[in-house]
Amino acid sequence: MKFRKPQIESIELNLTPMIDCLLFLVVFLLLSTTFNKYSRLNLVLPQANGVPEKQLPTKIEVAVEQDGSYTVNGVKLAASTENELTTAMKQLAGSDRQRPIVIAADGKATHQSVVQVMDVAGKLGFVNLNISTRIPPSEH
Repeated sequence: MKFRKPQIESIELNLTPMIDCLLFLVVFLLLSTTFNKYSRLNLVLPQANGVPEKQLPTKIEVAVEQDGSYTVNGVKLAASTENELTTAMKQLAGSDRQRPIVIAADGKATHQSVVQVMDVAGKLGFVNLNISTRIPPSEH
């Protein structure tokens, strides 16, 4: 009897199925993981004892109407002249020239009427001049 020598087969390790399984696990873990939505730092800030707020001077509001007439702090002036406006502003401000002047002009008021208020404020020595605007209501 003749026996054949057993042939030794070379052992091959096929890694493709194992890599496929690992990739499926990685994808599954990535999809099922919830990420932290808050990336901000939670800070607890210390309390400070600051200086009390200064009492700000009351403002003088000059409204310029469409027809060029003036209203100073809600009081309509009898005439739309520079002298009348100067007198009204002097009465309200007294000697305080640091008071803020707010010009609230109608959109259809003339440029000259607004410039006249600025000119009077400049002549009287006011240094804080603001022009007020209004946000139009949204149209739906």
